[in-house]
Formats: sequence, structure tokens, C-alpha cells
Amino acid sequence: MTEGLFILTVIFVAYVVYVTVNDHKETSKPTIPKITPELPKATAAQPISEAIVKIKKPAPTKQIPIAKNTPKAKIQATVKKGLKDPITGEIATTYNNYRFTKRWIKDALVTEGLIEKVYKNTELDPVIEAIIKEALLKLESIDKYKP
Repeated sequence: MTEGLFILTVIFVAYVVYVTVNDHKETSKPTIPKITPELPKATAAQPISEAIVKIKKPAPTKQIPIAKNTPKAKIQATVKKGLKDPITGEIATTYNNYRFTKRWIKDALVTEGLIEKVYKNTELDPVIEAIIKEALLKLESIDKYKP
């Protein structure tokens, strides 16, 4: 009796999955309305090529000129932000949260003497996090770690 109930349950579940998947496939097809541009009609006196030329073209957008006396290196230097690993050359741009900071940044903080040790996540409290943020600011100012 239990085996028969089990078989019927499996068949029912398979049917429900089959119906759900097939319904999902039918409804997932997006309907894209076809938009046809309205072309001006050519008269007997006008050739077709002139009628097509009369279609309005969008006005070109004006570009804002960049000052010519601004050096490109200065612009790029302000855009780059992060810390560079002096050993591998990797640049880390996200290190705001100490828990997710890369290991080499944590080690650099210790080797530069900005913090006393690499803290575990369970050891972090608001006072230690404030110390770490100050240490990260000092680490950013060291030339060896600038990108």
C-alpha cells in the first residue's frame, strides 16, 4: 500500500513540474511590437529618392570641450584611487571594510607599524575599527602603496 502511494506521489510531482515548466516557457516569450517608420509618400512629380531625403534627421549633440591646457596625467591621477601591492603590483580599490580587506593590506598595516597585529573578525570593536581606518588613511599616503 505504501509503495503504491509513493508511486502515485512521484507521478503527481512529475506532472506538476512538467506543467509548471511548460507554462513558464510559453509565458517567457516577450512580445515585441513592430514599429514601422512612416515615410513621406512620393508624388508623381517627386522621385522616390527625394522623398526619402525629406526624413528628419536628429540634430547632432554638442560635445563639451575639454580644456586644452589640462594635462591628461593630472586627470588620470585624480581618477585612480586605491592601494598598490608593492610585491605583485595588484591594485585594491575596495578596502573600507576591514573584514573583507585583502590579506596583503592587513599585512602591510602591520609591517608599516600602523597597527599592532592582524585582527580576527571576532576581535573587532568600534575602537579598533576607528584605529584601523586611521591606519588605512596613513597607508594611502605612503608612496610605496600609491597606484
